Amino acid sequence: MKLDVRAFAITCSLVWGFGLFFLTWWIIMFDGPTGEVTLIGRLYRGYSISPMGSVIGLLWALLDGFVGGAVFAWLYNRLAGGSVPRSK
Repeated sequence: MKLDVRAFAITCSLVWGFGLFFLTWWIIMFDGPTGEVTLIGRLYRGYSISPMGSVIGLLWALLDGFVGGAVFAWLYNRLAGGSVPRSK
C-alpha cells in the first residue's frame, strides 16, 4: 500500500502546527505568557510562550510538519514499493 504523499504531508502539517499552537495556549492559560526562549524557540525563530509566539510557532510548525510528512511518505513509498507482494 502506498501513501499519498501530499495528503500525508498536509495531515502531518496540520497535526504538528495546531498541536504546537494549542499546547502553547494551554501553557499560557495555566502559567501565563513567559516570553522565555524554549527548546522549540531555538529551532523556530521567533517562537516563545506568548500569543504572538504561538502564531509564529504555528507557521513554522505547519511548514516543518509538511516537509517532514512529505519526506516520510516519499521514503516509505520508496522502501515499501518493491518488498510488498502483489496479488493478481
